[in-house]
Amino acid sequence: MILYPAIDLKDGQCVRLLKGDMDKTTVFNDNPAAQARAFQDAGCEWIHLVDLNGAFAGQPVNAEAVEAILAEITVPAQLGGGIRDMKTIENWLTRGLSRVILGTVAVENPDLVREAARAFPGQVAVGIDARKGRVATKGWAEETDVKVTDLARSFEDAGVAAIIYTDIDRDGAMQGPNVEATAALANAVDIPVIASGGVSSMDDLRALRDCGAPLNGVISGRALYDGRIDLAAAVELLKG
Repeated sequence: MILYPAIDLKDGQCVRLLKGDMDKTTVFNDNPAAQARAFQDAGCEWIHLVDLNGAFAGQPVNAEAVEAILAEITVPAQLGGGIRDMKTIENWLTRGLSRVILGTVAVENPDLVREAARAFPGQVAVGIDARKGRVATKGWAEETDVKVTDLARSFEDAGVAAIIYTDIDRDGAMQGPNVEATAALANAVDIPVIASGGVSSMDDLRALRDCGAPLNGVISGRALYDGRIDLAAAVELLKG
């Protein structure tokens, strides 16, 4: 399994939100590029980026910060938030990103996901953010009636590189991940699943590693910044 340290970008800063609420923000670093480099130097093989402003605006907002990060690191990075058309997808992938994450558009325009996955093999992931098993969109501000598993299965033949599954009610709350729901999704689809939301301890990482499902990796943010999870130890734990 891969540990994906999270850098959530809001107004050019590295922040974490509580349960996706833009009004409940904690700033952890005003230099996201330096933070990304620190993650790389600690042994991380990927960096997970989110343009929070972009997720609400429907278009990239923190492009300058993302570009600074890409200039600072040599490990691959994936980005979600505000990526909703082919032009934006192509633009990011030609500027050094290794993978784009499509969330809202996966619900509203699934054909675009399939088109992008065909055009950029291995470089398109689907972000599925959910509350109580139902998918939320537009920066988690709007809830739908779409079931998580139904959406994931609809992309099984599309060549999608990964599904990033986030339990919104766990995100930033330090209450542990939804291991059961994450494992159920990973066992229900053929697409690699990355767990996100609520990871707050080494025990949480062990629970995901040993959940009985073929998880690709896990995303962690606040617990890394707070020091609740030792980054180097976490990387080794998941490798094992």
